[in-house]
Amino acid sequence: MTHPLPPAYAPEPALTRIGKYEIIKEVARGSTGSVYLSHDPYYRRDVAIKVYHPSAPEDTVRQRVSRQMFLSEAHLVGLLQHPHILPIYDAGEENGRCYVVTEFIYGARTLATYCREDNLLAPDTVVEIAYQCARALAYAHARGVIHRDIKPSNLMLNVASELRVIDFGIALGPNGVGSGIEGIAGSPSYMSPEQVQSATLSNRSDLYSLGAVMYELLTGVRPFRGSTLAKLMHQIVYATPPPIHTLRDGVPEELEAVVMTALVKDPAQRFASGNEFAAALTKVHQRLRVDGDQLDRQEQSTVLRRLPFFHEFSQAEIGEILRASDWEAHEDGAELVREGDIEDRFYVAVEGQLAVFKDGVRIGHLGAGDCFGEAACVVGARRLATIRAEGRVTALRVSSTRLEQASPACQLHFNRVFLRSLVGRLQSRR
Repeated sequence: MTHPLPPAYAPEPALTRIGKYEIIKEVARGSTGSVYLSHDPYYRRDVAIKVYHPSAPEDTVRQRVSRQMFLSEAHLVGLLQHPHILPIYDAGEENGRCYVVTEFIYGARTLATYCREDNLLAPDTVVEIAYQCARALAYAHARGVIHRDIKPSNLMLNVASELRVIDFGIALGPNGVGSGIEGIAGSPSYMSPEQVQSATLSNRSDLYSLGAVMYELLTGVRPFRGSTLAKLMHQIVYATPPPIHTLRDGVPEELEAVVMTALVKDPAQRFASGNEFAAALTKVHQRLRVDGDQLDRQEQSTVLRRLPFFHEFSQAEIGEILRASDWEAHEDGAELVREGDIEDRFYVAVEGQLAVFKDGVRIGHLGAGDCFGEAACVVGARRLATIRAEGRVTALRVSSTRLEQASPACQLHFNRVFLRSLVGRLQSRR
């Protein structure tokens, strides 16, 4: 997500090169710096370069913080070599610009994408992602690094849905690295009680933050909220978050217990390490794999295979699509799609009849096996018609963002069949 530059910053001329790196284009901009897609001619690979914004000369506080963030990341060059941590390749300073070079991930999205109540991941997927993060944190902690800013926007997935922990700008590292950033450092909604109180931090503070991220991924809301920073901090230190099962059905008790253990106020009562956290998640994952949810998916898969839309899909591909979908039942008159709305979801009618309306006039109908919601193919596009249930309807709602977690082959197959079905329907209306 990009943000406008703070008023203290004057516009800079477009960069074409920094150090040995060729700048291709700017891909993101935040309050502390810009990120560029760049090319490393020596290793012949594309990289991401974060260039810290220079501060106005009189803004000594911002200069100091920016410098400390740069130094924190610069000290980690080559230190953290883990499959679930974004590698830092290089760091430097040129003409007053400080920059950090990392791996560039094509097709990346952060977990913030899945923190909306209408786009939540399946519980077992949350477990898999959290497991990867817990192992990555265990690795970093063993090397004396505390991240201090674990939050959805700092947890990135690549096209294969593999996690990368990113942005170590305020991390505490070996030999006091990062300790020069004074005051409350981090994102308040995900901070541990000891962090908001500026107390001494241990690895368990990061594990608390991971628990807060899991809570939001499972429910769509943060564990603590406040209209002011002071109220939020008071909640974090003294309040108990609402139980997860009151906010979302279908979350196993064992999974809720793991999250709530991570969110305990007393650090000594949390998981002792990322590996212990990961072990607890492994037990939950094993339970989920043999639970009734798997049986439901087997039954759903059998139903889908009978529909013409899915005749060409393998059993494994149908399983991938189910993981990216919600199986929904709608009563008579329910509007599955509303004209003018913007959504990122496709639909396949599983059972029942639906009517299509344009400007309030009925223009067609859909039945079992038909797909709709083609506006989701274009980012920001509005729905062109209203689709309304006629009697009881069962539909598969496929999230385009969750479908991105499927294998590339499955994604291409789904998109090809979906578009072919739409073209066939349009031709039949001629």
